[in-house]
Amino acid sequence: MLYLIKIAWMNSFRNARRTLLAGLAIGIGLAALIFTDGLMIGMSDTIVRIATDTFMGHGQVHAEGFRSTRDVARVVRGLPRVLERLRNDPEVERMTLRVQTPGMLASPATSGTVLLYGVDPSLERPFSMVDEAIVEGSFLEREDRRKILVGSKLAEALEIGPGDRVVVTAAEAESGELAQEMFRVGGIFRFGVRELDGGVGFAHIETVQRLLGLPGEVHEIALHLKSSSGTEAMDAGFRSRFSRNGNEARSWRELMPQLSAVLDMSGFSSLIVGVILFAVVSLGIVNTLFMSLHERIFEYGVLRAVGTRPRRMAMMILFEAGALSLFSILIGCGIGFAVTFLYSVQGIDYSGIEFAGVTLRELIFPVLRLEQFVLFPVCVFLFTLVAGIYPAVFAARLKPAQAMKMYE
Repeated sequence: MLYLIKIAWMNSFRNARRTLLAGLAIGIGLAALIFTDGLMIGMSDTIVRIATDTFMGHGQVHAEGFRSTRDVARVVRGLPRVLERLRNDPEVERMTLRVQTPGMLASPATSGTVLLYGVDPSLERPFSMVDEAIVEGSFLEREDRRKILVGSKLAEALEIGPGDRVVVTAAEAESGELAQEMFRVGGIFRFGVRELDGGVGFAHIETVQRLLGLPGEVHEIALHLKSSSGTEAMDAGFRSRFSRNGNEARSWRELMPQLSAVLDMSGFSSLIVGVILFAVVSLGIVNTLFMSLHERIFEYGVLRAVGTRPRRMAMMILFEAGALSLFSILIGCGIGFAVTFLYSVQGIDYSGIEFAGVTLRELIFPVLRLEQFVLFPVCVFLFTLVAGIYPAVFAARLKPAQAMKMYE
């Protein structure tokens, strides 16, 4: 067995140029797969971080049916008890309280619909990126009871700017009668998210509670968890602990199903790319092995003539395929690590590109993981052996006289 491995290794480099070119082609395919996987992981992590850190959080607690009906009368049940449990929960890092209502926002020029959020400035500032997204004016302060923040696209549509007066009209929670409140535009924000920039406003939570007739009540408790994406903790029992007594807890994947579906689809796309690359690798290996086989067809004929068994002939070709794959894996892992590490340090600028409703505002850093240098090389090795079966079977079935005649 050892001498067959030695012969196969020597045969692989009898034509060094061809082996180098074949190994380089296979290695580049492996490197491309490693880099693509690292880029997709980095992009997914960045998009999730932007989506959750911007405003939504890793999860939210609402009254049952609130998200489907947007009924402002459906407030979080047993709020003091829920808040106490959340503060004592080891998985919760920070949280904020919100009131929300659909309404009409009227300016001196025109009017439009708005989803008005009442927020506590002291809780919202460290929780979300509303403060950082202000492009004109300033964020809410505790004493700013008549100040409203509006998205850049909404401000453009209503032809308003900082200092302008606007009127919000909304329905009271209990009676359903229309109530109005006058605000002064204190700031304009730009998140790069269509839904937020085009139809959302922020005001002081106590003012919005008074507008809706809901003193001391909230519609939403947004949470940041200590895990990186929050999904693991939600799936590990957090949701079940707080989905009770008329309330329901939901993770960002349930709150943003479109983004979740796109991220899942991107993983499937990476799998398709991998299959295509491995198919190309297999064809290259088959071609290389057959070229090597036909160059040494006389030698294989002699080996068969002196009594070498077909099984050993096949094993020799498979060992040669394995040697080529190991050489290719070394090249591919080296190139893949170098390129991915380089861009994991300096990043790739995708700023301004919109992905599933989220606009990228920062560099994408590919992620290096041990699995990329274990799973992908193993797949390349196995695909190489599978691709080598056909040439191996061909060599095993060679007849000595036929091989001599083909050489002539």
